[in-house]
Amino acid sequence: MEIVVRGRKTEVPERFRQHVESKLAKLGKYDNRMTRIDVEITREANPRQASEAERVEITTRTKGPVIRAEAAAPDRYAALDAAVSRIESRLRRAADWRRDRRKSGGLDDVPIDATASLLADAGAVGANGVEPVFEDGPLIVRDKTHEATPMTLDQALYEMQLVGHDFFLFVDADSAKPSVVYRRRGYQYGVIRLDV
Repeated sequence: MEIVVRGRKTEVPERFRQHVESKLAKLGKYDNRMTRIDVEITREANPRQASEAERVEITTRTKGPVIRAEAAAPDRYAALDAAVSRIESRLRRAADWRRDRRKSGGLDDVPIDATASLLADAGAVGANGVEPVFEDGPLIVRDKTHEATPMTLDQALYEMQLVGHDFFLFVDADSAKPSVVYRRRGYQYGVIRLDV
């Protein structure tokens, strides 16, 4: 398993890289298909945000869905500990879900209400890439392109939980329409489907 540590607006000392690798080496026990873990450390220079000066984002790459976690703290070691705790929790849930799915026979046996417990924590997630600004248009800060395989609503809710977002864009397997599942207040969800 490859662990890649990058700094954004900051240098990452070799001592901290070794600390990250020792912390993340144990994550392989949750998913033996894990091929790569990306860790991005960001430093916020604004003194008004001193309580969140260091931000650590961890992204795991497997043959399955991408799993992410992010945390911020006054120092990078505390932020790393919080992010590792979150990613470990999400990896544990994913492993439990895979084990339960094998026992039950598939996703269709899991009701939507059962996925509510999976969405206990959500976090903001960063991205790479900056798109140029057109003369009169708005500034596009992030531009992402993902491959989409058709999936059921239950699978979309599950993957939304794994990336820690409040929404998830997917192609509905039943209707073949682009759709978004999103979290509402409490443990209620909404679905928006596009008629193309």
